[in-house]
Amino acid sequence: MDWQTPEDTVPSSFITEELARQVLGKPPATGAWRDGDPAGERLFADLGAFDFESGGHLPHVRLAYETLGTLNPEKDNAVLITHALTGDSHVTGDAGRGHATAGWWSSIVGPGLAIDTDVWFVVTPNMLGGCQGSTGPASFAPDGYEWATRFPYTTIRDQVRAQVQFADLLGIDRWAAVVGGSVGGMHALEWAVGYPDRVERLAVLAAPPHTTADQVALNSVQIEAIRMDPLFAGGHYYDAQDGNGPHRGLALARRMALLNYRSPSELNARFGRTWQSAISPLGDGGKYAIESYIDFHGNKFTRRFDANSYITLVEAMNSHDIGRGRGGIDAALARVSAATLVLGIDSDRLFPLEGQETIARGIRSNIDGDVPAVITSDFGHDGFLIEADAVSAHLRRLLDTADRRAAWVS
Repeated sequence: MDWQTPEDTVPSSFITEELARQVLGKPPATGAWRDGDPAGERLFADLGAFDFESGGHLPHVRLAYETLGTLNPEKDNAVLITHALTGDSHVTGDAGRGHATAGWWSSIVGPGLAIDTDVWFVVTPNMLGGCQGSTGPASFAPDGYEWATRFPYTTIRDQVRAQVQFADLLGIDRWAAVVGGSVGGMHALEWAVGYPDRVERLAVLAAPPHTTADQVALNSVQIEAIRMDPLFAGGHYYDAQDGNGPHRGLALARRMALLNYRSPSELNARFGRTWQSAISPLGDGGKYAIESYIDFHGNKFTRRFDANSYITLVEAMNSHDIGRGRGGIDAALARVSAATLVLGIDSDRLFPLEGQETIARGIRSNIDGDVPAVITSDFGHDGFLIEADAVSAHLRRLLDTADRRAAWVS
């Protein structure tokens, strides 16, 4: 659950006039990718009919995805990367037609990088319920209208089961690695617990074993911020003109979320009590620099995301409990057989180290014994996106755990 784009994950900075011009004009009713938009690097996998844990049903589901590298004849060099809450399939590459933002992990995935696409066949799907090509609330139903609030309640397990069906379509019986951060880490963990024979290596980055009451509470106010926007219109806003969609509620939800993605020490050190301009915020209508920063990123977010999809994905995050129906967290983690990297960030206030410590203790095949690897960072939860050198070093340790990699390179 993070910014997920290079533009957003750079260390917090003051909002210049040039940046402010990026969000001039009226935002669209939805920032979702829609059928008919340029596909960019996206490919599409049709899964057919899909039944949800909640009892919901869709007659047709597809996942948008991208691939990098080459699948070897044995099909044993495939790496699945699962994105965080508001990410997408565009893990690396430029912004352009079909892609509102550049790749979100371009410093980690690519030729010669930690996830080396000269070695590994990398697959990155947009999650079920998302809004960047996979079936979600902004997708059209058979009646010609968007699913909107008719979209079924979706769980992390639903999303992973869709990924399992997707892997079957690709003919990949076992992933050489499943790698995910934040909500993507929830997916990765669910893969290793629910389908242990299909995961050779596992990387769980900045993710918990379950979503806590505190985290559910934080999510609930974000959802309510969207629903209270009068222009949300009960979720039926897709025909609204630019500027008449629920952009204020969605931007407010995003601003709330940002406060948990970054650390207090970083924000305090970088912004302090600095004013955004010469106009005083002490009764004269000016703003503090930190106010302009979160306002800018909230407004920018509305141009690339969909309000209904945000609600669907946050509710999916709330559903996360690796021990649900499995005898508890410890019993669930005991199922994992993959060589595992559990990584946490010491300043993460969204998913604190306590969660990664629980996961590390419960997985017998953790490469660091009963403790997680810990990155020291000022950037809080978003450290797994920003601290590329440190994350890369740990991912290399995991991906080098088998001799087969060396054989494939030669």
